[in-house]
Amino acid sequence: MKEKNIKISLSGKREVSLLVLRDNGKMYKVTRRIPELTVSETRMFKTKKEARKQFNEWLEI
Repeated sequence: MKEKNIKISLSGKREVSLLVLRDNGKMYKVTRRIPELTVSETRMFKTKKEARKQFNEWLEI
């Protein structure tokens, strides 16, 4: 089953994305971006469970 990349923008205040990377094995990248700031925060995970947990945490903030 093919996994999908997810990107959610919350009323222009912030953006959270979860990307599936297929390089050497499967990795998951979760990124949080706030348009008013010039920086983003990115974390890499080996399991989908950990990545989804971080993704959901950032959506709640």
